[in-house]
Amino acid sequence: MAIAGGNITLDSTEGMDRITQTDKVTSPYHSNGDTELLAASIVTSSLTDTNETYFFGISNSSTPTVEEWNVAFGSTNGYGHNVESNTKSESEAIYKQYASMLLAPTEVTGGFHISAGKSKTTERTAITGKDEEIYILSARRSNMKDRLNKGTWTITLSGSRGTDLVGAHKLELTDDSVNSSPTATPVGDRYNIVGGTAGTVATASTVTNFGFFYPDVGIMVFSAAELSASIPGTTAGALDIAAFNSASSRGFHFTQNTTADLKPALRFINCLKAPEGKISFRDEEDQVSAQYFCRVRSGQMNFSNNPTFVSGSLNELRQKTMKGNPTTFISSVQLYNTTGEMVAVGNLSTPLKKNFSSEATIKVKLTY
Repeated sequence: MAIAGGNITLDSTEGMDRITQTDKVTSPYHSNGDTELLAASIVTSSLTDTNETYFFGISNSSTPTVEEWNVAFGSTNGYGHNVESNTKSESEAIYKQYASMLLAPTEVTGGFHISAGKSKTTERTAITGKDEEIYILSARRSNMKDRLNKGTWTITLSGSRGTDLVGAHKLELTDDSVNSSPTATPVGDRYNIVGGTAGTVATASTVTNFGFFYPDVGIMVFSAAELSASIPGTTAGALDIAAFNSASSRGFHFTQNTTADLKPALRFINCLKAPEGKISFRDEEDQVSAQYFCRVRSGQMNFSNNPTFVSGSLNELRQKTMKGNPTTFISSVQLYNTTGEMVAVGNLSTPLKKNFSSEATIKVKLTY
């Protein structure tokens, strides 16, 4: 029987034989490997009529069956949907769903206060209470990895004002994480959605706050009042039932109607679909690296379990010159957990010579 080498027990205490490091790695968000989804490539996902009363999907025309984003509309008044007798509308259910998910328990009843307290402008009336109508843009979980990358994204909305159907009125939005501290919420940090591009703030949230950005869950909540003030659309178009890529519904103002399904969520998609519209995002992932330092002392790993290492029934060293100081070559390292299961194997690029007169430290790096 060959002479077997021994096992080396590592001290996995952080800072001893193990050092861990976490790096944030970003990559383009969309399924085709691109950061941007341009207006020309935006289509709506094919959904059942029941689903479309709650939300609409955004897809790339090259992969129309893959939902890149979802858009929903919420209203505490039930606007935008048919409210039958003694029932709640879909828009009211959506508002309450996201309020209970994103707000602290003491804030749920009060709703989203996005634009409250901001000064009155010529384009809108100041809101003193909660935002009663909101648009929600939510990311696809597999695309966003651990979270959406803050401070790098841009949403460009384009639409009409008054009688203009060209859609030349553009609104660029990003978050204010570059110069503002986050607000703690039950779902992680929250930042404001402000005017600007790729994290560069053009209009601070103290002037105009368009919404809340929750990067850890991939959700953006927009104030319908603020979007409507910037891109209201045409006066006649506000009465229409929104249709995909319809010029008449390239704006956020809508009729406060509870007797018909006006598909208000499509208005958000149409303003992305309009000329110059786009959505640009990167995902973010925590990449953990653990480095294990396998220290081989002078008296360790000087024998091999290779049958050719010894000879005869007494297992004597085959090479007589090795007596007193045998020589081995370490070619790989295997890591085992506490239950004896092998969890990783590392192969050295060049076999490492080892005998009683030498020591070695082999660093094994695991990334997951």
